[in-house]
Amino acid sequence: MNILLLGSGGRESALAWKISQSPRTSKLFIAPGNGGTGAYGTNVAISPTDFPAIAGFVKENAIDMIVVGNEDPLVKGIWDYFKGDDSVLVVGPSQAGAALEGSKDFAKGFMIRHNIPTARYRSFTSETLEDGYAFLESLKAPYVLKADGLAAGKGVLIIDNLDEAKASLKEMLGGMFGASSATVVIEEFLSGIECSVFVLTDGKDYRVLPVAKDYKRIGEGDTGLNTGGMGAVSPVPFADEAFMAKVTERIIEPTVKGLAEEGITYRGFIFLGLINVEGEPMVIEYNVRMGDPETEAVMLRVDGDLVDLMAAAAAGDLGDRELLHDPRTAVTVMMVSGGYPGSYGKGYEISGLDEVTDSIVFHAGTKRDEADRVLTSGGRVLSVSSYGDSIADALARSYDSIGHIKFDKANFRRDIGRDLMALEK
Repeated sequence: MNILLLGSGGRESALAWKISQSPRTSKLFIAPGNGGTGAYGTNVAISPTDFPAIAGFVKENAIDMIVVGNEDPLVKGIWDYFKGDDSVLVVGPSQAGAALEGSKDFAKGFMIRHNIPTARYRSFTSETLEDGYAFLESLKAPYVLKADGLAAGKGVLIIDNLDEAKASLKEMLGGMFGASSATVVIEEFLSGIECSVFVLTDGKDYRVLPVAKDYKRIGEGDTGLNTGGMGAVSPVPFADEAFMAKVTERIIEPTVKGLAEEGITYRGFIFLGLINVEGEPMVIEYNVRMGDPETEAVMLRVDGDLVDLMAAAAAGDLGDRELLHDPRTAVTVMMVSGGYPGSYGKGYEISGLDEVTDSIVFHAGTKRDEADRVLTSGGRVLSVSSYGDSIADALARSYDSIGHIKFDKANFRRDIGRDLMALEK
């Protein structure tokens, strides 16, 4: 198959790494890719949301399958754009299905309609600001405010003080996140430990990928500002057979069935952001693609031909195909630019990559210059992933590898996975 992968981050690097291993892959193109994805295929200077340019490339290069890495093309309707073209498969949901991520209000309503466990919530606009204040007063701190639309991972505020929560609600509805926060979802805060469950579905059948846990805060001990993710671990010790049986029965199956009942075409990945509340799984959020940085750990644990599985899901024929899990532990640690998630510099040369022998380095925010030097070009720069017999073993490999990699003002968390180590058997 000739495959076009859309995206440019660490997630797409990990997907490209896995896709390139498939015997079914003839040619792999990544649009636009980054400074490292060229190791797995050919980078193409096309925006993932430029559908006419993508269509032209698909025709000129006899592309058989489009794998959509990030959410923007899905929310903007790339599946629908190619719906009438039987010559190309699209791994991802229809625009209606992508609303599970594109609209927090739709997602919460979907969960309520299909009795999927989630936090109590209500949605508000500028016209119902006073009602929003009253709803906040009915809740206990901390207060969770979410922009309804996509906000580049920055549209969620968790605030301890009621007056500050009210002020933030007014700011959000006044345009803090642009059109994304024209509607704001306020929900009850859930206390527990989070994990990420990934499902590949053809709209009828589904397969569950390895479970992961990511770390969103910039500072050690889960302190400081939220980021796109500073690292991830798979498997997750508390997501045992009993817990996952509840996830399957109460969340995965009602989600897949509910989409079908509502006439929504969904042929791709579903990301379930879950929280374990005293042993009971509840949904924090849906995403309609793989997570980042979880993918950089999860792909290491997918045992077998991912291309075959994705093609079957996109064709609506997942059937009885198996998705096997590598029993080893896999972790990833993000190396980020100094100052991230605030302001940071770009264009710093990265050295030492060729000295890493015991980990897989997935590029995220990198580019190559005219001299083929690898430079930083984003906040999250590199994802250093490793296998191990335990979380501690895998992390030791990643941290040792990080010791060889240098760029100006590089930063990373040194406590990824530490909270899970005591839970390992």
